[in-house]
Amino acid sequence: MATNPHAMTSDDTVVGSIDSSSSSTDYVIADISADDAWLSMQADDAPTLPAWR
Repeated sequence: MATNPHAMTSDDTVVGSIDSSSSSTDYVIADISADDAWLSMQADDAPTLPAWR
C-alpha cells in the first residue's frame, strides 16, 4: 500500500526559525519529527504567509 510522503500526522512537529550569521540571515523550516526534513532560504526571499487559525 502506497503512502503519501507529504501527509502529516498529529505526531509531526514543524518549526520555523531565523538563523543569523555574520554573512547572512536565513529562514529555516524544519520537521523535527523526521530526519533531514528541512529547508533554508535567504530571509529576504522568504514568502509572507498568512496566519493560520
